Amino acid sequence: MEGFDDPGVFFSDNFAADEAHESQVQLQVSKKKFKEFIRQFHEGNFHYKYRDNLKRNYNLGQYWLEVNLEDLAAFDESLAEKIYKSPSEYMLIFEEAAREVADELTAPRPEGEEKPEDIQVLLCSDAHANSLRGMKPDVVSKLIKIPGIIISASGIRAKATKIAIQCRSCRNIQPNIKIKPGLEGYALPRKCNTEQAGRPNCPLDPFFIMPDKCTCVDFQVLKLQELPDSIPQGEMPRHLQLYCDRYLCDRVVPGNRVLILGIYSIKKVSKTSNRVGSKEKSLVGVRAPYIRVLGIAVDGENGKNGTQPNITTEEEDLFRRLAADVNLYERIAKSIAPSIFGAIDIKKAIACLLFGGSRKRMPDGLCRRGDINILLLGDPGTAKSQLLKFVETVAPIGIYTSGKGSSAAGLTASVSRDSATRNFVMEGGAMVLADGGVVCIDEFDKMREDDRVAIHEAMEQQTISIAKAGITTTLNTRCSVLAAANSVFGRWDEIKGEENIDFMPTILSRFDMIFIVKDEHEESRDITLAKHVMKIHSNASQITEQSTEGELPLNILKKYIYYCRTRCGPRLSQEAGEKLKNRYVMMRAGTREHEKDTDKRMSIPITVRQLEAIVRMSESLAKMRCEPFATEIYVNEALRLFQVSTLDAAMSGSLAGAEGFTSEEDHEVLLRIEKQLKRRFAIGSQVSEQNIVSDFVKQKYPERAIYKVIHTMIRRGELQHRMQRKMLYRLF
Repeated sequence: MEGFDDPGVFFSDNFAADEAHESQVQLQVSKKKFKEFIRQFHEGNFHYKYRDNLKRNYNLGQYWLEVNLEDLAAFDESLAEKIYKSPSEYMLIFEEAAREVADELTAPRPEGEEKPEDIQVLLCSDAHANSLRGMKPDVVSKLIKIPGIIISASGIRAKATKIAIQCRSCRNIQPNIKIKPGLEGYALPRKCNTEQAGRPNCPLDPFFIMPDKCTCVDFQVLKLQELPDSIPQGEMPRHLQLYCDRYLCDRVVPGNRVLILGIYSIKKVSKTSNRVGSKEKSLVGVRAPYIRVLGIAVDGENGKNGTQPNITTEEEDLFRRLAADVNLYERIAKSIAPSIFGAIDIKKAIACLLFGGSRKRMPDGLCRRGDINILLLGDPGTAKSQLLKFVETVAPIGIYTSGKGSSAAGLTASVSRDSATRNFVMEGGAMVLADGGVVCIDEFDKMREDDRVAIHEAMEQQTISIAKAGITTTLNTRCSVLAAANSVFGRWDEIKGEENIDFMPTILSRFDMIFIVKDEHEESRDITLAKHVMKIHSNASQITEQSTEGELPLNILKKYIYYCRTRCGPRLSQEAGEKLKNRYVMMRAGTREHEKDTDKRMSIPITVRQLEAIVRMSESLAKMRCEPFATEIYVNEALRLFQVSTLDAAMSGSLAGAEGFTSEEDHEVLLRIEKQLKRRFAIGSQVSEQNIVSDFVKQKYPERAIYKVIHTMIRRGELQHRMQRKMLYRLF
């Protein structure tokens, strides 16, 4: 079998020559059939599929041919069976047949044009894929098909297919020594067998390789990780090395979900110890597996969705009926984390995130993202993490990570040195692996500031630029970000306002919706919530079997999200765009007035990014119903969601509109107190809070307003808190 050591046993057998001759005859017969397949296979009456493709590729200087194994089985089932059972032998014959047919089709050629050394045959198949964990030793050296995610890719290197060696002593040359394909090498002979009279024998290890007489091909080593859906709970994901050569190089990048068709091969395990004087050796018969790739299908490319759920015609009919349902929006919101009580607006926003807007490519080459980013900010115990876990389950591609245990490299991408080859390889992080889906980041506030800055580009431009160790490249991160964070003080403090938010405006502006989740103390709400929790705990087994009226089952919702994302790309209608433009101008005017009144910039800026966020939400609402245009109805709902999320969060904590100070008169009182405080006390002077309050109460100012101004000035940094008990303040 391929990859095991040749035992080097020499024997004499009368039947050995006959068997070798018989196998050669079989290979030649198969070669003839392969040539007939390429020449004669046709679809319809006149479309000779592979003959035309081979000629076209040859004339374009691309010496490869992609063959569907189902077509080969339809032409001759025994040929396809041979490819499946002995791919190493029969793929060589297939490529020879393709080269000879290409010579026939392109003859006569212009003078001086050399014919190519070989034609690479790439395979594709519609057969059911195996799982990485389900592969057993009996599939070694056989053709297999497995799905997975590419997590790292090496640079392109050269591998010799034929070499010439020369003896240093007698100058004897041994040309055209064939090297086995894959990661197997060639051991140089230790002795020179050339017989020369009158000369001493050549010394040991006399041979060296002649580089100018070698034939080489490009090859690349990839690392495949099994799909997250097939990893059992608590298990480490399994990996497998892939060997790609010739035209299969540079087909994929880290983050791509792929279907691999190749030969399950084995290679020698390298030595386990590098210590000087170590006597450890690699164990005889122990080998490491890898796949010699014969075909790659990238998920979503040319309509191939091998790693995604298949949608039947019955399900398509069901989805069309769902899209026509008047109450679909409410039903989807109910179906999102049904075990979590309330938070209906947050669930509606998450529904928008799951369906996503429309990605647009401009004529100048720039892109506008269609993915929606949401931040849940607030008190602990409000089911933020549970919502994130549910989204990871229901999204077609979902990855969950915690901010405290995630570094910038773990979220984006890293460049590391391969221990075996000492070459640099690039590995994709969580956002690269979630390309085309959702990445859920819990404990977002616990991340280091440097790590949060690293995902700025990934969130807005949806790419990650790498320039390390001589590797300069760009990876795609076309994913939505759903983040959950706590406020600075653990719980949301109404008095401290925007001081609760410990994020830079640069990261906040990249979130389309920011929800402040508060644990409000209200008796009727607490009773209802307690009843809901008791019902869940007492009827845990029945809840999974019986769903609430109007609620969609999890598997149907997941497939419907995938169906809408792949089949629908709505655009904003002209009337809706006009309305949105007017509302945006009004929002900007309102925020300007707000900043003038409070003499301080808002922590969450309202910029063009927020306008684009409303456009994306409108498109997402239209996508839920598979409609081609987002009309005014969807814009109104998107504006309402934006109002209850980002705008409410941006306006929180100001002097006006907080703690009952709503009227203009109240606001003027607060400003007068603030001006007097600044005018009466010199810089550096110290005074107790009690003296300040008693002095202003004598002037008939409300005591509550005085405390409000003092706390606001402390937060701005205009007053410094000196002692906890006596409450002494120094004015800057």
